[in-house]
Order: sequence, then structure tokens, then C-alpha cells
Amino acid sequence: MKQKVKSIRPFIGAENFEISRSFYRDLGFEEVVINPNMSLFRWNDNAFYLQNAYVKDWIDNTMVFMEVDDTDQFFQQLVNLNLTEKYTNAKLSPVRTMTWGKECFVHDPSGVLWHFGEFF
Repeated sequence: MKQKVKSIRPFIGAENFEISRSFYRDLGFEEVVINPNMSLFRWNDNAFYLQNAYVKDWIDNTMVFMEVDDTDQFFQQLVNLNLTEKYTNAKLSPVRTMTWGKECFVHDPSGVLWHFGEFF
């Protein structure tokens, strides 16, 4: 297929839509409300859809990787946001260095696992 791909936007769910909306705004995403049950969250040219929908097996198996310039600096910014103090179920895991690059992890309040990393 010879088509220029402009973006990819996953759909993720939320156990508590309002809490998740607040979490992603605090994380640094810009929210665009589409309707009462769905919002688009953007960060520069990257985006995803957050839905007011919760299926435990789906959420427990959802992972998103977002590439950043400097994982160590990004992790420190995450720590400074105090997300784990503000959001009961949020989790933050420190930077790990592997053969391919570095990454750190954030579980959102619903359990969605975000990988933030850089490639060597």
C-alpha cells in the first residue's frame, strides 16, 4: 500500500472516566472533548482516545509505548507531578536500561500500562 500514514490513535478505556481525564491532563496531555463518553488526548502530534468504557480484561492488557527524548529527565518530571499521591491506583516505576534503550512505566488509575522510553 502506498499511502502516507499521518497518525495512529489507540482507543483506551477508563474505569472512572472523570478521574482518568484528570490524570491525563495532569500528565501533560491536552484534552479535546468529543462527546460525554469520549475525549481525544493530544501531546504534540501524538494522540489517543479515552473512552468511558471499562472491561477489566481489556484494561489489564492495554499497554502503550510513547517515545521521549530523554527518559531520565521525563521520569523526574513524572515524579514531580506527584501522580501516585493524587491518584490512588496510579503507579510509577523507575527507569530501566536495556540493550535497546531506556524506559520507565506508569500505570494510569484504571490500570493501563504506559511505557515511556528512548531508543539507543
